[in-house]
Amino acid sequence: TKTAGKYEPVTWSKIWEDAAKIGKSLVALGLEPGDRVNVIGQTCLRWVVTDMGILAAGGVTVPVYPSNLADEVQFVVDHSGGRVVFAENGEQVDKLIEKRDELAGVIKVVQWAGSKRGSDDWVISLEEFIALGRDVTKHQLSERGATLTPESILTIIYTSGTTGRPKGVVLTHANMLYEVKAISQVDVVRQDDIQLLFLPMAHVFAKVLEVSWLGTGHVLAFAESMNTIRENLAEVRPTLMAAVPRVFEKFYSAVVDKGTAAEGLKRTLFVKAMELSAKNGELEEKGQTLGLIESVEFGLLKKAVFAKVGAGIGDLLGGRMRAMVSGGAPLSKKIGWFFRDAGILIVEGYGMTESSAASTVNMPSANQIGTVGPALPGTQVKIAEDGEILLKGPGVMSEYWRNEEATKESLDEQGWLHTGDIGEIDPRTKAVRITDRKKDLIITAGGKNIAPQRIENLVKNQKLVSQCVVHGDRRNFISALITLDPAALETFASAHKLSGSYEELTKHAEVRKEVERLVAESNSELASYETIKKFEILPVDFSIETGELTAKLSVKRKVINSKYGHIFDGFYGDKL
Repeated sequence: TKTAGKYEPVTWSKIWEDAAKIGKSLVALGLEPGDRVNVIGQTCLRWVVTDMGILAAGGVTVPVYPSNLADEVQFVVDHSGGRVVFAENGEQVDKLIEKRDELAGVIKVVQWAGSKRGSDDWVISLEEFIALGRDVTKHQLSERGATLTPESILTIIYTSGTTGRPKGVVLTHANMLYEVKAISQVDVVRQDDIQLLFLPMAHVFAKVLEVSWLGTGHVLAFAESMNTIRENLAEVRPTLMAAVPRVFEKFYSAVVDKGTAAEGLKRTLFVKAMELSAKNGELEEKGQTLGLIESVEFGLLKKAVFAKVGAGIGDLLGGRMRAMVSGGAPLSKKIGWFFRDAGILIVEGYGMTESSAASTVNMPSANQIGTVGPALPGTQVKIAEDGEILLKGPGVMSEYWRNEEATKESLDEQGWLHTGDIGEIDPRTKAVRITDRKKDLIITAGGKNIAPQRIENLVKNQKLVSQCVVHGDRRNFISALITLDPAALETFASAHKLSGSYEELTKHAEVRKEVERLVAESNSELASYETIKKFEILPVDFSIETGELTAKLSVKRKVINSKYGHIFDGFYGDKL
């Protein structure tokens, strides 16, 4: 972990020593086996140590996203029955103080760092908390460990969700022990790996990475923040990194921006290399290959363009990256093919909070781009009659916390988890291919079934675009709201000698003209009934803080449709 400007090693014994202090103080506070303890903070070593201390005391860790607003924090803490809350700083503690009257079950709030908030001892510092456990013996703590069984609850993770209140997914020690074993068997995580971790610990993806680190004993380095990933990559030089697609999209956009900004022959070759990379990937999916002339061209471009691109990305990643894992949302195939042709391996996996994250994954030695890989050993996958992906196995949750109705909706009597995702299984490789969300399917007034994610990803892959949300259920054509990437917009403005704020630029005729061109380019890959007929460029980008994005950067469709419903309605004033 980074200390005083430099990454320094921390021993396993030191981690356990600090975790035991946390555990002893929880015992001293009266925490009983099975009691829930909430943790709200950014990903760091202290978060993991706290988690281990909670488990050592026989407790259940219930994470809360630090980006959550006060009422969202209150809901998770209260609904989970949290007894103690660990909060990163005063900003997080303030949310709890604001909702104190609705948190009667919380006996203590432990503030990790910063000037202590509150006027009484409801909030205490970490140092004050550690002092509480000085008289608790090692034997007392070990007795707590002895109360745990594989069926004991390890964590309750509240799904961020795109609609409504989040649901608490109950995951047991057995769930996570299975994940560690299965992931190791498919060679995703090795004992000799060095991993850079920056994903939020409140997300199941990060939880699996934490437990697989404990299970394999590899080196884990904590990024300072999401904003320092680039610098930390150069310092840590990891062999393994896991991220959501948005991170890879930003890497891709940076490379494309640089390549298309070149002049003359360099730009021509780069653009041609991109075109052939995508075409080669599309043909590969159909079991076909490029023609002779294009195969020769592509071979030459791999040496002239992709070798240099790959070397540049490799340096950016620290120079010894073995594999990168993408999960949490679909990764654009175009990006997967591009990185592969540049010699950079990104393997995509699939799962849900309800299945302990990973249920399927591509092995580094057998990566099938466009799929999320075959099922992990011990997990079963099947496709229901309506195309929904069903999962069954040791990783599947036991229930939703205090929500029997929702549990029955997701888990059938045979133990199959209904994912809500639509997909298919490759008959040859058994790899799963996700095609859309079951509930996100748009059925137009003309009766056409349309997968919105495909349309949105085509537009989002354009370097000027940040987000695209399409609309059209029970309408007679498809429309969209588009937001622009601030950095790309600034570059475009500079190249076209435009000035103004972000909002002013989104309204500029030149910008509108460029977005029209990008939408037309995306439409060219769609059937006529799928094409975007009307769109609006919003003056602000979507964000977690303003409520349009979940903590894992997925769009909340319900929020978008509600907040911008008047714009969508306006598109259909004159029928096309």
